[in-house]
Amino acid sequence: MDRMLYVAMSGAKQNMLAQAQNANNMANVSTTGFKADLAAARSMPLFGNGYPTRVFSMTERAGTDFNPGSIQMTGRALDVAIKADGFLTVQGADGNEAYTRAGSMRLSSTGILETSTGLPVLGESGPISLPPSTRIEVASDGTVSSVTQSKGADVVTVIDRLKLVNPDLNALKKGNDGLFHLKDGETADSDAAVEVVAGALEGSNVNIASAMVNMIELARQFEMQVKMMKVAEENDEQATRLINIQ
Repeated sequence: MDRMLYVAMSGAKQNMLAQAQNANNMANVSTTGFKADLAAARSMPLFGNGYPTRVFSMTERAGTDFNPGSIQMTGRALDVAIKADGFLTVQGADGNEAYTRAGSMRLSSTGILETSTGLPVLGESGPISLPPSTRIEVASDGTVSSVTQSKGADVVTVIDRLKLVNPDLNALKKGNDGLFHLKDGETADSDAAVEVVAGALEGSNVNIASAMVNMIELARQFEMQVKMMKVAEENDEQATRLINIQ
């Protein structure tokens, strides 16, 4: 009896965690460059005093869906979308390199190119710093240029090149900050083959229809686990009555 109750209880708990992860995906359906998290569950033996005769279920993030989102043209000079595979490199809050597909950039008050969340965007020589200029252009290879008007002519000055990387996806993990990091703590090398589309942003790759179906399935599974706990309670009551009759 206790085995049935324990399995149902742990299953209901893990269903709630999976539902929270699915809800996070749904909440980011409109987040630029967001990659959906994948969840999976497995049975784990419960170790303690004696033999591991009990099993519980455990939901874990199996990985990330790296399929690209749709590219939406914005016409904004500091918006870039990664074409095919690859990532932009930014400086995370901890000072280490991190990688993202969210290419909405802006200039800080000090002229530092940063993401919409305020993280410095890295180039081949570190954080990219831009002088006052008429406009800024980003080429398909990631080259960032400052364009100023002098004596009736545009003067183009190459500032730096975005550090575009394309590491092995199996070596990446998503942090709590929503950015990707290499599992070994190392930094990825620049990849000249990675290209960007200027004046565009990559949308989230969350499929809202699939996420809704998954939400319903998880809710039904949770309801089933609760019913199993109720059945275990009823069986225990019936067993107690039989004992009292004797």
